[in-house]
Amino acid sequence: MNGWVHVGLIAAVVVAVVIRRLRGEPLNARDLFAPPLVLTGLGVWALAQRHGLGAADYGWIVAGAALGVALGAARGATVRVYEREGVLWQRYTGWTFLVAALSLALMAGFAALAAHFGLAADARPVQLSIGVGFLGEALVVGRRGLSSGIPFAPERRGSSPSLGDRLRR
Repeated sequence: MNGWVHVGLIAAVVVAVVIRRLRGEPLNARDLFAPPLVLTGLGVWALAQRHGLGAADYGWIVAGAALGVALGAARGATVRVYEREGVLWQRYTGWTFLVAALSLALMAGFAALAAHFGLAADARPVQLSIGVGFLGEALVVGRRGLSSGIPFAPERRGSSPSLGDRLRR
């Protein structure tokens, strides 16, 4: 796939998710977990296509992924989870964007440090970074939703129970 097309698709997914969550949206498990899992999967696929990575590169990849999940979890703690129309909703807050900006700065510093030590520049695909960050956020928001006792919103394409509701049973 062309590099610019790939970047464009990733940007479109991220922008769509952020806009929906800024306005507030019903919280269902598919919408919460699908984007981070798809992006993380694309990142892992991109890594599998890259040859010549050493043990140090993989160490930085794992450390960067752990940092990304942790920063995403911190961002998830700032997401407003509330009841509306009898189901869970989520909405980004000003704090969410502040934590996101700080996360970007920390991840840029982490990448600069890796480059300083001579690690492969393409050893950490952008989609992996974004995916693990959204995954950390989803884990925290999902846990908060499950512990609230309020049902997750049904899937948009029908009235079948969401993954969150199935997990609760």
